[in-house]
Amino acid sequence: MSSSSFLPSRSSASQRRTAQASDNPNTDGTHGPVLEQAPTPKPIFQFIALGLIVFLGLLQFLPATHFRHPSDPFRIWVPFNSNTSFSKTRDSGDRNSGSISSISQDDGMVHIVSWMQCLDLRLLAVLVNSTLSGSRYPDLLHFHLFVPKGSEDMVSFYKLKVLFPHSNLEFHGQEEVKKVIRTASTGVKYSVQNFEEIVPFVIASVHQSLSKFIYMSPSVIVKGRVEELIGIDLSNYAIAAADDCSERLNSYVNPDVLDAIQRSASQPWVSGKPYAVNSCMPDLGMLLIDARKLEKYILEAFLWWKKVINQRDRSIGRSPAIALALYDRYLKLSSSWLVTDSTSSVVNKSLAIRYDGPMTACSEFGDGANMEPARGDLWKQHLPPLFYQMVGR
Repeated sequence: MSSSSFLPSRSSASQRRTAQASDNPNTDGTHGPVLEQAPTPKPIFQFIALGLIVFLGLLQFLPATHFRHPSDPFRIWVPFNSNTSFSKTRDSGDRNSGSISSISQDDGMVHIVSWMQCLDLRLLAVLVNSTLSGSRYPDLLHFHLFVPKGSEDMVSFYKLKVLFPHSNLEFHGQEEVKKVIRTASTGVKYSVQNFEEIVPFVIASVHQSLSKFIYMSPSVIVKGRVEELIGIDLSNYAIAAADDCSERLNSYVNPDVLDAIQRSASQPWVSGKPYAVNSCMPDLGMLLIDARKLEKYILEAFLWWKKVINQRDRSIGRSPAIALALYDRYLKLSSSWLVTDSTSSVVNKSLAIRYDGPMTACSEFGDGANMEPARGDLWKQHLPPLFYQMVGR
């Protein structure tokens, strides 16, 4: 009874397997539908793809045309050109920043020159720190600091270098430049004692690698971006300076004497037309100089004017001799680059402010004998925090 009930069960299982086998033809060795192969691309497209790959590969060998400076927080792409390391661009972070123009030096650096009659590290620290702080490209600034002992004063140099470890600083001596001026002034009745008014135009004849540079008085606090100055188109001029209309030429020179000189003298540095005796005096605290365009006789012209207008060395005020030597021979910078006092009503618009802190009073021998007191507090904002720890005073 039990066996008869088991047989139908086996039979039904066999039927199910037979049915499954018939539903799935692959189980009995038959093949399913064959997938069609992808169409072969036309040869012309293969050649185009290969050519594109080769072209992109060759592009890797072309010189770079743009770069993004690592110190630029906005990561702006800046184009290269054959003579510059960066060229005109707009700073999106400051609507008044203007354009940053090309660097003309072959090494791609912005060269900044300053001459100090007697060494004052506090003054230099404020100058360097304010200039670096205002720049978008601080690692491209190269400071050439002309101090009495030059590279022999390594203690002072290393103190400054500790304060600015990543900056490009260089100490230069002054004797070579002074020798050129003394030699040229031999036989001149009024010899040069105050070298600061003429050295900006003589330095390049001794240090010929400085073909284009910014000259700054050491007693300047910089608020602007000095790299913008270096790219100004000087056209046919060799010098750019801001006008200081708080002082006029006729404050220093007798108009009748100047008119007589203009009509009778035949030197090439004398103007061919009458002098405007009420013209503004050039500010020598901030200059842009292209030494390749400087007239060779500028030192001779300066000494000649000192002689004919009987100008003795002045400790106060501007030099009329240098103003006359530069008359109608310099490009006028924006008034924002005029070095102004920290108490001036236009100080907020100024990009260069006169140092108002304590400073060493220089003697005629170039050493610091006394300390002049501070006249304001702006300098404190630009003095490095570690200054007194490193310098000690």
